[in-house]
Amino acid sequence: MNTFAIIQTLSVFDWFTGMQPTSQILVIIALAFGFYMAWNIGANDVANAMGTSVGSGALTLKKAIIVAAIFEFAGAYFVGSSVSNTIRKGIFDPALINEFYGEDGYLILAIGMIASLLAAGVWLQLASYFGWPVSTTHSIVGAVVGFGCVALGPTAINWGITDFSGVTAIASSWIISPVLAAAVSYLLFRIILKLIFFQPNPVKAAKKVAPFLVFITMFVMIAVTSFKGLKAFWKDAAWLENIQYFSNHKLGPTHPVALLITMAFAVITGVIGTVITSFMIRKIEDDPVESTQHFESVYVKRSVDKARKHLRRISSNTTGTNSSEASDLLMQLETLSSNIEKRSDPELTKSALQKVERIFVYLQILSACFVAFSHGANDVANAIGPLSAAVQTLHEGAIIAKSHVPEWALILGGVGIVIGLATWGWRVMETIGRRITELTPTRGFTAEFAAAITILIASLAGMPISTTHTLVGAVLGVGLARGIGAINLNTIRDIFASWIITIPAGACLAILFFYALKICFI
Repeated sequence: MNTFAIIQTLSVFDWFTGMQPTSQILVIIALAFGFYMAWNIGANDVANAMGTSVGSGALTLKKAIIVAAIFEFAGAYFVGSSVSNTIRKGIFDPALINEFYGEDGYLILAIGMIASLLAAGVWLQLASYFGWPVSTTHSIVGAVVGFGCVALGPTAINWGITDFSGVTAIASSWIISPVLAAAVSYLLFRIILKLIFFQPNPVKAAKKVAPFLVFITMFVMIAVTSFKGLKAFWKDAAWLENIQYFSNHKLGPTHPVALLITMAFAVITGVIGTVITSFMIRKIEDDPVESTQHFESVYVKRSVDKARKHLRRISSNTTGTNSSEASDLLMQLETLSSNIEKRSDPELTKSALQKVERIFVYLQILSACFVAFSHGANDVANAIGPLSAAVQTLHEGAIIAKSHVPEWALILGGVGIVIGLATWGWRVMETIGRRITELTPTRGFTAEFAAAITILIASLAGMPISTTHTLVGAVLGVGLARGIGAINLNTIRDIFASWIITIPAGACLAILFFYALKICFI
């Protein structure tokens, strides 16, 4: 099949049939800006999936791009949003545009969506240039808010201050996402440290814990993919309505049948993953006796250090015999601690820890693939939603409540994301993976897994959350588990500042582009 035949199959030309010349020009501009927005999503947001893998060394940048390209495109094309609200996120009622502008209402809406796409794309490109990981959803929401303010007035916007909805609910993720993810990540990393790294034989402990971690990881990742990435798929699953018993339930990922299928698939794949992992880690050799003895010494030293801390407290807060005996014990323990430190061998530590890290490399790559697939399925709508709204409004010559996303639009979005990732993705990956805190495969896996757990909790609780903010918070939590000194506070300051100005920046740019396009076409 040649290129022309493929384009005909995808029905691209059908959208131009019967349209006014002005509308045809606007459709071409909308396609260009939609692709530009998708390119920027790939350049900025895909770092969510791959930044920690590159930063920890689990994947090289080249391999990360290849893996992300495959899973992002698959998510975007096969399960990307097939139906998109014309005005996404319930920011304002599109019917008001007809009341304000009469016959020109559809052109105003189309121009507003095109201006929003360009504004969000420009802001994302600026953020990517400086390596700021910002939310693509907040960028496009900010742009649509700006368009709504100038087209209908600020009172038409669903600010949601009193009922915690609309813009307020979206903006609240500045706090909810990173705080929740940092807390989960901190706890998870402390548990891994206790179960593996603080044991007398970390390699043996890792081999024992890894199969259970694989089961939990597979279960959580499949649940997250279902709740976050397959949201549109479940909503569109008309076959669920044919099951009489469940026909009265609202379609979506929380539909009883969807939940049952998700849980069953998660358990089955979790068990398979556990069996395969158990078989694979048998090939990993246990540490030599010298290494085991060394880690026993490290384990003893850690316990001695805790005892010293308690004895210092007793010695300083007591008097007489109690204080004297505590001081004597403290001196003995300090001698023991010093002797253990002299017997320690940094090379043995490094060798054994590298063996543990290798086990976590596979877990991190697995989690990165799930996140990439889920991200492609969910976030392609940030480019394709407004694009489809603009194109279908121009095609119909009227404002419609919902727009079906054509197949070629999903391909356009998927290709744009992949090209953006391959050309500029490294900038934000550098920030996530290397500038916030030092990452290893264990820390990188912990951050991604904690982000997935946070997204799952938030999805089940109906809390507004941003994938970008969640992952940055998770990386921050891993760093905090090693102390505040492990965090690059300057990078954190810049990232938080970019989050705060994302919505106003998108709104201001959209206003500027809306007036420019209005002067040219109306």
